[in-house]
Amino acid sequence: MNLTRRTALFAGAAALMIPATAFAKAKPVYTEGKIAIDGSDAVAYFTQSKPVAGSKDHSLKYNGSTWLFSSAENKAKFEADPEAYAPQYGGYCAYAMARGAVAPTVPEAWRIVDGKLYLNFSKAIQKKWQKDIPGEIKKANANWPRALDDF
Repeated sequence: MNLTRRTALFAGAAALMIPATAFAKAKPVYTEGKIAIDGSDAVAYFTQSKPVAGSKDHSLKYNGSTWLFSSAENKAKFEADPEAYAPQYGGYCAYAMARGAVAPTVPEAWRIVDGKLYLNFSKAIQKKWQKDIPGEIKKANANWPRALDDF
């Protein structure tokens, strides 16, 4: 298993339910190395129906983070309407957010619901989230963005 900062800090904390006061306030966008959503092209989820790696050749700053895109066209689409393409909850895990927690995500655990992109911590967590998507979204919406203050 490849232990990263993400798995060490977030996964362990989420699994053990460490009190929120143990962490500094979370950033409004999930980033690794200042790159949003693991460097995935947010627009590609909508246009190609799959996660696609972005490129530093097609990057922009939005909401305090660097976002990468696979093409100039996708970058332009995002730049014209970032709210249409940016994942919900700043790219943090939708399942965790429904529980008032903040957790990272992986590009492969995604779903578009009612025109909005949702990401999850893992495919296994995504399966749990998919058991009641409307309920999970309702709970997560009630916690967002307040949950960032707790972490």
